[in-house]
Amino acid sequence: MKFVIVGYGRVGMRTARILHEEGHEVTIVDNDPEKVKRARSAGFEAVEGDGGNESVLESVGVETADALAGLTGDLNTNFAACSVGTHHGCRTVMRIDDDYREDIYKKYADDVDEIIYPERLGAAGAKTALLGGDFNLVADLTERLQLTTITVREGSPAIGKRVSEVDLPSGARIYAHGAAGTSMTIPMPRTTIEAGDRVAVIVEQESVEGVRAALLGSEERNVA
Repeated sequence: MKFVIVGYGRVGMRTARILHEEGHEVTIVDNDPEKVKRARSAGFEAVEGDGGNESVLESVGVETADALAGLTGDLNTNFAACSVGTHHGCRTVMRIDDDYREDIYKKYADDVDEIIYPERLGAAGAKTALLGGDFNLVADLTERLQLTTITVREGSPAIGKRVSEVDLPSGARIYAHGAAGTSMTIPMPRTTIEAGDRVAVIVEQESVEGVRAALLGSEERNVA
């Protein structure tokens, strides 16, 4: 897939690296020449310019991109970039700082596909590390979605089932799977879950308990 990321700061850099490691095509737009230089050194196609400017985004092929993320520290730039992306049929993701008021969030939420809060992502990771357990919240992806990792233990109702057969709630899906001691990757539908495996699940907040039941059973577990 092809992605355009506006902003190569802390959030944009890490997002770009993860997408690249998964085999996706990533193009960076930033108005800071030093950040553009760093992006190019990291192997990315990068353009110096205003990410909220339509002509700049058109120059990097926004019309053929699958998604665009406005990840700068400036809300107006992020929103302008997402508006251009929407115009060209892209899925759009906009960064908004955690200290913005709820009315500011509502003002923009209907005009982009997703809004993310980097500060909340870091806090979620710290909480997971502190609490531990088999069912760990990795990140609040949006106001309604979270990414959770689960270690499947003996007695789980999911053991022996294919990934496609696990009875998850409608608001959840398995994003990645890894056998014990291996890295997680996007699973094939016929991948079978065994004790000790780890899975990553994207789940709506209201479906979390259903995911716990499907993958951990009725036994009480620590929840982060």
